[in-house]
Amino acid sequence: MNISKFVMPEVIFGRGSLSQIGNSALRIGASKVFVVSDEDVINAGWVDKAKHYLHASGLETVTYAALTTNPKDYEVDEGLLRYLESGCDAIVVVGGGSPTDVAKAIAILATNGGVLRDYEGINKVTRPLPPMVIAPSTAGAGSEVTQFAIIVDSKRQLKMSIISKSLVPDIAIVDPELLRTKDSALAAATGIDAFTHGIETYVSLAATPMTEIHSLKCIELASQYLRKAVNDRSDMDANTNMSMASLTGGLALSNAILGATHAMTHQVDGLLDKHHGESNAAILPHVMEFNLPACPEKFRDIAIAMGEQVRGMTVEEAARQSIVAVNNLLSDIGLHQGLGEIGLPLDAIDRLSHNALNDACLVTNPRPASYEQIAEIFHKAM
Repeated sequence: MNISKFVMPEVIFGRGSLSQIGNSALRIGASKVFVVSDEDVINAGWVDKAKHYLHASGLETVTYAALTTNPKDYEVDEGLLRYLESGCDAIVVVGGGSPTDVAKAIAILATNGGVLRDYEGINKVTRPLPPMVIAPSTAGAGSEVTQFAIIVDSKRQLKMSIISKSLVPDIAIVDPELLRTKDSALAAATGIDAFTHGIETYVSLAATPMTEIHSLKCIELASQYLRKAVNDRSDMDANTNMSMASLTGGLALSNAILGATHAMTHQVDGLLDKHHGESNAAILPHVMEFNLPACPEKFRDIAIAMGEQVRGMTVEEAARQSIVAVNNLLSDIGLHQGLGEIGLPLDAIDRLSHNALNDACLVTNPRPASYEQIAEIFHKAM
């Protein structure tokens, strides 16, 4: 008998669900809440709205938002000092993947001590974390439901992957209304991140029937609605479906991990302070090409989930159609560009390739990859 497990938080989904944030914080035992966000989300008014609901539930709040697109270890350290000084007993996130990763990292250090690098890798968190409620403001990272925290090590200039079931928050509140204030460029970049999660988790060596359901749904929804979400930011049907794509992709990645695309983009993002979705877009088609011989039937499934007509094709022909479909999607949303176009210098490839070999996401890639093969993919993605 095959035995698998599936971890996830309580999920509250739907337009207007941010109104549940105060009650949710109360249910996890909060009395004073440390709210983690970023300046863009604050300026959009969502933090004030969340704090209104928190205050209405009788909770005190302290806000921390001194972080960047690819959050750094020193931003976590500053947040930790603020948290410890604040007297807060719970953490609430209103924001995308960056505030969520920072909040999770703060939570680790608040109860486990040490430095963040101590927890790089899998299952190194040993003590319980402060209770957490996360309300995402983007449709991409899916980190509101995952056991991941990704933080840039500023000295090594790479992204650390911290993976632990302790990082799964208590409650995730997914309100598509929060997407209304994001521009088209951010909708495209975050949406491709979610879409990449769907593809990488579906072909992952750790995939199970439960994760595959979520992976395929993520691919299907992103293929159908990402173009609409980018073209019309007021399309709430598209925003709602992209929120679901992000959620299902997050559930899949939390349980099936990822693959070579993310092992490589973590290195690029540690060097270049670009949005994670941009580096995903540059690398994903080339990793798909590399992985295709290992699981062509699964790439055929991906093509079908993307709405491609593959009847009459061989398995390999149908599998290759998935790469064509991905390139078409990237082109349609304005993300069909190489790593060189987003600023990666050629002379960085050697170091990034060596670093990628040590990334936890490479372990579940469906095809083993050597240093030389990773470097070749980097060169193709330029």
